[in-house]
Amino acid sequence: MDLKKTACLLFFLVFIIANCRAQDTLLTLKDAVEIALKNNYHIQIAKNNSAVSQNNVTPGAAGMLPSLTGNFSQSNSVQNVNQTTSSGPKTLTNNKTNNLSIGPNLNWTIFNGFGMFANYDQLKQFNQLSQVMLRDTVLTTVSDVMATYYNLINQYQQLKALKGAIKISRTQYRYANDKFQVGTASKLDVLNAQVNLNTDTANYLSQLQQFKTAKVQMNQLLVRDLQTQFSVADTIIVDQKLTLGDILTRAEDQNQVILAAQINKRLSEINLRQVKAGRYPQVALNGGYSYTNSSNPAGFARAQNTHGFTYGITASINIFNGFNQSRLEKNAKLGIENAELNQKQALLNVRAQINNLYISYLSGLDLIKLGESNVMIAKRNLEISLDKYKLGNITPLEIREAERNYLDAESTFFAAQYQSKIAEITLKQITNSIDIQ
Repeated sequence: MDLKKTACLLFFLVFIIANCRAQDTLLTLKDAVEIALKNNYHIQIAKNNSAVSQNNVTPGAAGMLPSLTGNFSQSNSVQNVNQTTSSGPKTLTNNKTNNLSIGPNLNWTIFNGFGMFANYDQLKQFNQLSQVMLRDTVLTTVSDVMATYYNLINQYQQLKALKGAIKISRTQYRYANDKFQVGTASKLDVLNAQVNLNTDTANYLSQLQQFKTAKVQMNQLLVRDLQTQFSVADTIIVDQKLTLGDILTRAEDQNQVILAAQINKRLSEINLRQVKAGRYPQVALNGGYSYTNSSNPAGFARAQNTHGFTYGITASINIFNGFNQSRLEKNAKLGIENAELNQKQALLNVRAQINNLYISYLSGLDLIKLGESNVMIAKRNLEISLDKYKLGNITPLEIREAERNYLDAESTFFAAQYQSKIAEITLKQITNSIDIQ
C-alpha cells in the first residue's frame, strides 16, 4: 500500500508541474525578438553611440568653419602716484584708473594642408563604423534570443520525453505490483520498478530546473521581470537549403567583422593624409571689432576711447621638427599595412568559422534523418517489450533497457535538431540574413 501511495504522489507531482506550463502565456519567437529589440540595453547603448557618431559628421567638427568669440574685459586700480613734471613734483593719492575692452574676434583656418578634409572623411568613416557596430549588436541580440528560444524548445522536448519515461515506469510498476499481488512476481521486482520510477522522476525534476534556468536567461535578454512565466512553441524547423558557396559569398559583402576591418583600413589611410598635412603651410584669417575705453587722471591723456575693426592673416610652415614628420609618416604607413593584414585575417577567420559551422549544420541534418528513424524503431521496440513484460516473457532489466534506448533515441534526435538550428542561426548572423519564422 505504501508503494502505491508513493507512486501516486510522484504521478501527482509530475502532473502538477506539467499543467503549470499550460497556464503560461505563449511567447512566440517573433514576439520575443520584437521585445528584445525594444528593451535590450546593449541595443539602446549602441543606438546612442551611433547617434553621437552621426552628430559628429559636420564641417565644424572637422575644423572647416571659422570660430567667433565675444570678448569682454575690465580692469580697475587705485594707486598713489608720485610724478615729476616740468612744473615740479606732484603727488596723487588714490588715483583711480579704469580700462574697458569689448568686441568679437574671428579666427578661421582656411588651409592646413588638406587636413580638414581628411578630418571630415574620418568622421564619416567613424559614423559608418558605428552603424556597423549597431547592426552587429542587433544581430547578436536577435541571434541570442533565437538560440535561447530554441534551447527552450529543446529543453521542453526533453521534458516531454522524460514525462513519457515516467509514464512507462509507472506502467511497469503497476504490472509488477499486480503480478506480486497474484504471486507471479517477487517483491524485488516491485522494488526495482519503484526505483526506476523514482529515478525517472528525479531526472524529470533535474531537466525542469534546466528549463526554468533557460527561461530566466530569456527574460534577461528581453529585459523584463526575470520571474515572468511563459511557454514556447514545441517544434524546431531547420532550414535545409543553406549552401556553403552562397554563405561565403554573402559574408564578404555583409559580415560585420569584415566590414569593420575594411573601414579600419580606410581610417588608417585617412590617418596618413592627416599626418602628411603637417608638410604644408597653415594659413588662417583673423578679424574682429573692438571697443576700448580707458581713464587715468595721472596720465597725459586722462581719458581715451577707441573703436574699430581689426583684421589680418597668419601663415606658418614646418621647416624642421627633429625628423618627427618623417617618423609619423612611416608609422602611418605601417598602420595601413597592419590594417590590410587585419582585413585579410578577419576574412580568413570568418571563412574558417563558416566552414566549421557548415560542417556542424550538415552533421545535424544527417543526425536528424537518422534520429527520426531511430526514434520510431525504439518506440516500437518498447511497445513490444511492454507487452512481453505484461505476459512475463522478459525480465524487468530488459524492459528497462528498451525504455532507456527509446529515451536516448529521442534525446539524440532533439539534440540534432537543436545543433542544426544553432548552426543555421549563427551562419545567418554572420551573413546578416537572419529571418524570423
